[in-house]
Amino acid sequence: MSDEEEDYMSDAFLSKSQDVKPGVSMVRRVKEAIKKEAKQKEKNIQNRQKTFKEQETESREAALQTSISNQNKGFALLQKMGYKAGQGLGKEAGRVDPIPLNIKADREGFGMEEVKKRKAEEELHHYRQKVRAKQQNEAKSVEDFTRVRTEREERKIEADLRRSQRSCEQLDSQKGVSVPREAWYWPGVDADNEDDAAEEESFDKLQILTSYLRGIHFYCLWCGTAYNEDDLCSNCPGDTAADHE
Repeated sequence: MSDEEEDYMSDAFLSKSQDVKPGVSMVRRVKEAIKKEAKQKEKNIQNRQKTFKEQETESREAALQTSISNQNKGFALLQKMGYKAGQGLGKEAGRVDPIPLNIKADREGFGMEEVKKRKAEEELHHYRQKVRAKQQNEAKSVEDFTRVRTEREERKIEADLRRSQRSCEQLDSQKGVSVPREAWYWPGVDADNEDDAAEEESFDKLQILTSYLRGIHFYCLWCGTAYNEDDLCSNCPGDTAADHE
């Protein structure tokens, strides 16, 4: 073997050669890139840029919490005129704290809040008027219904009373009675001959007269029938108009 030819099994050759595994360096570089990207994302999250509104809010809050320094020209002029920190402005006790800020965040014009407030009050007023008018109408309807019902019932009582007077006159005449027990028991009696019973209300008169017809003549006004004494109790539903409905 000549000197120019290298012995591939010698230590000199092996030391010169590098043990390179295909793909190892590429994988390492990818992992490092991913790790670097993750660190950058984390850093961006921590140091993310704040919005203009957030920056404005923080600046305003920080300014409100910071007292005016002696370097401020306006504050220096006030001190020359005798003002001391913590005092109120003016001859009398003035404000010590600054006027609170009312930040307008919407895009509506000035005065819209008052317009909305006035509109809401007007709507509430109209609503209350409608409710009040509805309640009055309902009360009037109930009153009208009650009045009409009362008038109808009074007319029915008057009609039943006249019927009972005619029936009483007819049945009394059949038994040979020429003078009614009470003056108002028969129709067409002169008012001058009426006694205290005639001054009773029509409803009371009707009850008295129907009881007389049932007790003396066994006659039911609402059945329109003269019963035998035993049949009246068994065949007649009752002694009132409601019992015959």
